[in-house]
Amino acid sequence: MFRSVLVANRGEIALRVMKTARRMGMRSIAVHSEADAGAPHVRFADAAHLIGPPPALESYLKIDRIIEASVRSGAEAIHPGYGFLSENAAFAEACAEAGIVFIGPPADAIRRMGNKSAAKALMDAAGVPVVPGYHGADQDDAVLALAAEHAGYPVLIKAAAGGGGKGMRRVNDPAAFDKELKAARREAMSAFGDDAMLVEKFVARPRHIEIQVFADSHGQAVHLFERECSIQRRHQKVIEEAPAPGMTEELRARMGGAAVAAARAIGYRGAGTVEFIVDGSQGLANADFFFMEMNTRLQVEHPVTEMITGTDLVEWQFRVAAGEALPLSQDRLSINGHAIEARLYAENPAKKFFPQAGPLKRLRFPPESPHLRIDSGVEEGQDISIYYDPMIAKVVAWDTTRAGAARRLETALQQTRLAGIASNLGFLAAIAGNGAFLAGDLHTGFIDEHAADLIPAAAPADREALGAAVLSILSARTQNAADPWDERTAWRVNLPPREIFVLQDGDAERRVTVTHAPSLILEINGDSLLAAFEREANGDLAISLGGVRATVHVFTEGETITVLRKGHAHRLALLQADAAGDDAAAGASDIRAPLPGRVAQVLAEPGKAVAKHAPLVILEAMKMEHVLVAPVAGMVDEVRVTAGDQVAEGAVLVTFAARS
Repeated sequence: MFRSVLVANRGEIALRVMKTARRMGMRSIAVHSEADAGAPHVRFADAAHLIGPPPALESYLKIDRIIEASVRSGAEAIHPGYGFLSENAAFAEACAEAGIVFIGPPADAIRRMGNKSAAKALMDAAGVPVVPGYHGADQDDAVLALAAEHAGYPVLIKAAAGGGGKGMRRVNDPAAFDKELKAARREAMSAFGDDAMLVEKFVARPRHIEIQVFADSHGQAVHLFERECSIQRRHQKVIEEAPAPGMTEELRARMGGAAVAAARAIGYRGAGTVEFIVDGSQGLANADFFFMEMNTRLQVEHPVTEMITGTDLVEWQFRVAAGEALPLSQDRLSINGHAIEARLYAENPAKKFFPQAGPLKRLRFPPESPHLRIDSGVEEGQDISIYYDPMIAKVVAWDTTRAGAARRLETALQQTRLAGIASNLGFLAAIAGNGAFLAGDLHTGFIDEHAADLIPAAAPADREALGAAVLSILSARTQNAADPWDERTAWRVNLPPREIFVLQDGDAERRVTVTHAPSLILEINGDSLLAAFEREANGDLAISLGGVRATVHVFTEGETITVLRKGHAHRLALLQADAAGDDAAAGASDIRAPLPGRVAQVLAEPGKAVAKHAPLVILEAMKMEHVLVAPVAGMVDEVRVTAGDQVAEGAVLVTFAARS
């Protein structure tokens, strides 16, 4: 076994790999950009090496610097994690040339699976079912458009060299094909440096089910069953679980056999995942499945497989890379219980899941247990960077049944305390408790179908939120009081008999009147409510309003009060006499950058009339394109940016006047 391993990654996956390495007695070595100098994975490692400035292209994707750090540190092996260089054949070859073991498959296997078109042709030849479409080398736009006609609309345009939903577009009719093809090419070129595309028939009501495979250098190959990954947004996974709801033993055997055949066809070694699209329109009993792609690395969602099989897949990777045989044969692998994973991201579901950047001012998870696992690479007080994927954590729940796992996941998400930055925490909790999800009615359009339930419209603060905000202020006074008689839950001396708190709630001002004696009474929305509160050891606030008890978490920064309940955050502001007014420098119809990024394309022209929802600017941020549109019909006054400009969050990009 190796004595030392360098982890060529960052964040939660770097930490996760290092923990197994430490348990196995290996010395772990981190690499980091300037932005990650104080990151948890750097502090956890036994040694760390700076490899460049914040942009990934200048640090985590620099093969020569990572190899140099490995040689300098004496690392015997390199674990690439996922993303970055994990599926880069040139990196695997560079490791071999430097005499360092690459913990992954052979470079040839990576290269053969890296091009989706070539991979589909290879799988077709190996007898693995593939989706009808075009996977050829001729990339003329007209050829691709004709292929779409032959496959039959709707179709998917996909980056041949890509993954993770980047460079992918669904096209429902021929009129939109040219526009979507150009957008997919731009995004693919930005993400992968290759704008080659393939076209596939879009499967109606598809389910995304993948098979975990493992192979060693002794001719053995196994599958560790399936993972359901159908809950997606923008073709990126949100919820993953194992096993797949409704899976039959017959279909599991067929899909597992096809996945192992795929691995054997390319002389695979190590951990890999074969992804399939399954036609779920008639359930899984007699479902057809089609090869989509093979990920030649460890998957983000590998924890659900570990939790139902009792394995450590990173340990398996280390052992196989060291030349050992697979720890278990197929007949010794079995499924125990059910596991569901939720990807917690810094993103705003109410704003089309725009990624967010900024400080995590509050981040606290419920304690881990045999039923709950938290994989995170960030901590309270740390910034979510504009340079990398905005994942905060993976929250994974296990139980003997799917219903139990879903219940535990929902509870864990509701008990997570997160403030300072927008996230999908409440959205994830809503999925875990959604009736259709619990019934196993899953498909890749699930989020769009249930968006109204999963992403409810913003609503005014209810009396519990308003009461919690005020009671939190009173609790803080109690904690800061020098006099032990200064108690806030009943009558006390030296307090005004009545106080009025004015809170800003969106565009509205809300009043809460507090009467301190003889009992604590809060008047909210015309109701007089007997109130009490108690600060718990973990920082939560137990409150009682009108006989209704609840536990909330309130995060206060200056005059801003964020009430956290069941995964949702409601932000209020305590108004003061000297509160600053709103910035009126920009008009109400200005187009502002919703997050930091680079201007990819400017479509607006000064003096040109535009319709409501007309695209004005395409912003590239966090590896995705975001189309900014006109909120109303009007006339463009000024365009303040050009293609290639880097812009900060909130920067005015276009100004225009609404039509009268």
